[in-house]
Amino acid sequence: MPRFENLGIGVGLRVPHYSHILRRRPRVDFFEIISENFMVEGGPPLHHLERVLESYRVVQHGVSLSLASADPLDFSYLARLKQLARFTRTPWFSDHLCWSSTGGRHYHDLLPVPYTEQNARYIARRARIVQDFVELPFAIENLSSYAAFRASTLSEWEFYREVVERADCFMLLDVNNVYVSSVNHGFDPYEYLAALPLERVAQVHVAGHTVKEDGTRLDTHDHHVCPEVWKLYAWVMERSGGVSTLLEWDDRFLSFPETHAEALKARAYLPQAVHA
Repeated sequence: MPRFENLGIGVGLRVPHYSHILRRRPRVDFFEIISENFMVEGGPPLHHLERVLESYRVVQHGVSLSLASADPLDFSYLARLKQLARFTRTPWFSDHLCWSSTGGRHYHDLLPVPYTEQNARYIARRARIVQDFVELPFAIENLSSYAAFRASTLSEWEFYREVVERADCFMLLDVNNVYVSSVNHGFDPYEYLAALPLERVAQVHVAGHTVKEDGTRLDTHDHHVCPEVWKLYAWVMERSGGVSTLLEWDDRFLSFPETHAEALKARAYLPQAVHA
């Protein structure tokens, strides 16, 4: 089991912040990119990314792998992903425990599956193939969810653990998603976290979410991180020994200094051993 390098506290690289980042070169531990935005032959995206790579570590995070789809794995997509990984020198790559395409159609959403042993085995086989093909550690991110399947026979945390252990791959643990789903479905988020193999966590995401009038939480990445999520984050950091942390902010953008300041709030929740 690899011990992942703790890159520190990072921020998602987003277009509204390019100018500030490239002109001011702020002190940021690392940036996370959405892989698909840079899986192109050339042009402005790769030009900007190359300039970012001159000064910063970059980690890749995908949204289109469609790991749980019934469609065959797209090896053309994986080849382009691997090529980008060589360019960025990302220490690991990640995507979601979901499907987003079927029958050759892309739905541009992160869609869940029933939590069953059969589905866990199927997804784990595909995850192992993906990790072997790209030749880097592959971290799978947990989803936020808003509806449950009657066909599920496992809890979400049992399912998540089953997938990563069967695949012998890793976790991108989104603690905001854990909290959002815990409120929406009425489970204890600490029971979820306590059941996970935290030694497999390569990276943690924190983010803000929207609260609807009926109390439903939506994972919108456009608010400040709430106190309950920071508490969950602190719990994970204490028990994992500290791993790379990434703030996601994807709508209703703040200035870059304000966004980075939100990410740096994580410092207050790190164990002393990480500060040392």
